[in-house]
Amino acid sequence: MNNPQANADQDNTPVRRRSIDIVQAGLSKRYAAEKRFQLYGKLAITMGLLFLVLLFTSIISKGYSAFVQTFVHLDVQLDASRLDPDGNRDPKVLARADYGGLVKSTLRDMFPAVTGRSDKRELYSLVSNGAAYQLRDMVMKNPDLIGSKVSLWVPASSEVDMLMKGRVDRKAKEGDRQLKDKQIAWIDSMAKEGRIEKRFNTVLFTAGDSRDPELAGIGGAAMGSIYTLLVTLILSFPIGVAAAVYLEEFAPRNRWTDLIEVNINNLAAVPSIVFGLLGLAVFINFFGMPRSAPVVGGLVLTLMTLPTIIIASRAALKSVPPSIREAALGVGASPMQTIIYHVLPLSMPGMLTGTIIGMAQALGETAPLLMIGMVAFIVDIPQGIFDPSTVLPVQIYLWADSPERAFVERTSAAIMILLGFLILMNALAVVLRKRFERRW
Repeated sequence: MNNPQANADQDNTPVRRRSIDIVQAGLSKRYAAEKRFQLYGKLAITMGLLFLVLLFTSIISKGYSAFVQTFVHLDVQLDASRLDPDGNRDPKVLARADYGGLVKSTLRDMFPAVTGRSDKRELYSLVSNGAAYQLRDMVMKNPDLIGSKVSLWVPASSEVDMLMKGRVDRKAKEGDRQLKDKQIAWIDSMAKEGRIEKRFNTVLFTAGDSRDPELAGIGGAAMGSIYTLLVTLILSFPIGVAAAVYLEEFAPRNRWTDLIEVNINNLAAVPSIVFGLLGLAVFINFFGMPRSAPVVGGLVLTLMTLPTIIIASRAALKSVPPSIREAALGVGASPMQTIIYHVLPLSMPGMLTGTIIGMAQALGETAPLLMIGMVAFIVDIPQGIFDPSTVLPVQIYLWADSPERAFVERTSAAIMILLGFLILMNALAVVLRKRFERRW
């Protein structure tokens, strides 16, 4: 007796097998596509890392030598007749004395065979102009040295510094390099006598800007960045957190709060130079605040970082479970007490992370600060938020535009220091997040 069900199963068996083959073939294609996608992702990451390594290698190779500086040893006779003819030790007279002439006479004594005017000028150019100021500071600090011979190390000129660091090709034609053959011979003679050596460049960290590369430092720009970020932090963190708390916890849900939220999100994407134009129009032209001052830079950067801090703070508040609020309200706490004593402590790590990232972004900004005049040539280190100053990114911009070869290494060194600050700030944000975050 025939079984209809068995016959139907036999008839459908080839169809089922064909369906399984089709599914397996499709799975093989999808698996192959997934492997290709993973390969593309790995290649993209590898290329990104290679470009990053290339960038850091280029910066470090050009800038590491800026952390050392070439110095020349001089034995200077402090002639009383040239420094203090009256012998009164008057500070005004000592400050106006011809210290550069003493340095030049010392160099002539070291090379008595140099007699021509052009040769003397080339000999004098081996020592930095800062040697005279260093000698003046020494005498002003201790006038009893007048009449004696002092031994001191003074900075060499940028051309000598580049030669000693191997940045100048000795084998190149004389017309293709700034140092002439006789100048190189004088340098080699001083090196054999032990009068030239390379030391750690403290000037790079303690001095302000200068027209002479060997005297230029980032001390003024670093202090300007610190003052600017201090003003930014003092203003942006409390305002940003307060705005986030109000919008997330207390603000009614209506068209006005929706409009505010949309504008905050849009402000986070506005080009930074727009904030510079706003600061120029409002803080400087309208309120008459000083140009090129950290207080104005801090106000401009506050406007720029507020959207980032507000968005990060709101996300941190949203991450706190509603059960925390309900439990606090259930035991009799007011809404304000609930926020202050329960919600804020739990969301503070996320708020701090967003603030640090916003501050790191502000540290690297240049365009808004250019608009308010922080591109000025600042020699003195600022002592407060109202003193004229510049910041590290602007200092890098100024040095990168200088034609001297020695400024190239100064530029790369300043970039290395700025990147170090940014890496430390981002690492601090990661550590805070890992240390204090809670998973619910």
